[in-house]
Amino acid sequence: MLKNIKIVLIGTTHPGNIGAAARAMKNMALSQLCLVAPRTYPSAEATARAAGADSILEQCQVYETLDEALQGCRLVVGASARLRTVHWPQLLPRACAEQVWRESAEGEVAILFGRESSGLRNSELDRCHYLVHIPANPEYSSLNIAQALQVIAYEIYIQSLSDNGPADRGELEAVASMETLEGFFQHLQQAMLDIGFSNPRQSEKLQRRLRRLFLRARPDPEEVNILRGILSAAQGRKSMRRQ
Repeated sequence: MLKNIKIVLIGTTHPGNIGAAARAMKNMALSQLCLVAPRTYPSAEATARAAGADSILEQCQVYETLDEALQGCRLVVGASARLRTVHWPQLLPRACAEQVWRESAEGEVAILFGRESSGLRNSELDRCHYLVHIPANPEYSSLNIAQALQVIAYEIYIQSLSDNGPADRGELEAVASMETLEGFFQHLQQAMLDIGFSNPRQSEKLQRRLRRLFLRARPDPEEVNILRGILSAAQGRKSMRRQ
């Protein structure tokens, strides 16, 4: 199950942070590191900071876009250094670890970490089912990426040690993958334009609210197909090319 947990670093500026993240992961038996558009990688500095966690760096995957990194994932959690004005469901690290561990029994799960200076952008938060926030001294609350990763990875590892098997985790229903949901969201946006429900210049906030609604609902693949069929009917055509 630990192998089903992806750690995704987005737009990392300093390669040393990639190496430090790999070290934190290996400490807690995590192995899937994904990099999205890092400024510099591969890097001798990353290897040096990994301090023996070279196997994590050797196996890490580098992607141009976040959507590519999230393919096949059933759950996405974004690490946020601050509480947002747009209300995503918020988890503390221990509750996040419990959710991630349960979901990883059924498929791949991703935890996103944003840029050192600015964190995750709204377009990246739009891919998240939950945000995880690490409480810290309000006078100095900013954590380095590797520090934040270490806290969350530790909680996940503790969950793995206390797991008593399938009965302890309970059964989870099948849910649509992130690429299936992204295809649906694109179809929904186009359908709303086609039927005159939304204005492209005013629809960003509406689209974000609809994303949160469906991410919260966790539809399964068949339910997504039904919804897309309804959208196609509303557009006055039998089908729309699947994204």
